[in-house]
Amino acid sequence: MSTSAHPSADTADAIRSDGSVTDRLVEANERYAAGFTDPGMDARPVLNVAVVACMDARLDLHAALGLELGDCHTIRNAGGVVTDDVIRSLTISQRALGTRSVVLIHHTGCGLESLTEEFRHELEMEVGQRPAWAVEAFRDVDQDVRQSMQRVRTSPFLLHSDDVRGFVFDVHTGLLREIDPA
Repeated sequence: MSTSAHPSADTADAIRSDGSVTDRLVEANERYAAGFTDPGMDARPVLNVAVVACMDARLDLHAALGLELGDCHTIRNAGGVVTDDVIRSLTISQRALGTRSVVLIHHTGCGLESLTEEFRHELEMEVGQRPAWAVEAFRDVDQDVRQSMQRVRTSPFLLHSDDVRGFVFDVHTGLLREIDPA
């Protein structure tokens, strides 16, 4: 089977006829585990950094940042937005596992730029219950990075808020553009 980002028609047909995508992933894990050797690491990232980024499938964070297994904590969600749950993960990362730096990465062409909070209302109409969470949609990616940096810097739960930097990843060039927090 193809492992490219764009599976061939044959691969797509095989997934449909031979099982689910999850089955394919489990099979891939079995092959991985057959040659796996415990790297002998603990959960503390070697570089003492946590990276918060969007869940977009086009972002290969380790490759884009030159990271290896064990280098960082990676926290991903829709938009790479700093939410209460991201603060929770960063707090654990810092207080229990020793990270000191936070890198925030949003990207060009994010799906959250085309959504609004109306999405929550549509869900409520469909399922009969409004989600407790906010969509956190935005129109200006640079401003949303600034807002996320501010949320990290002002959280009372985080021990280290002096080394917080934010970037926008260009999905067409692969380059990061740093955002001035001001």
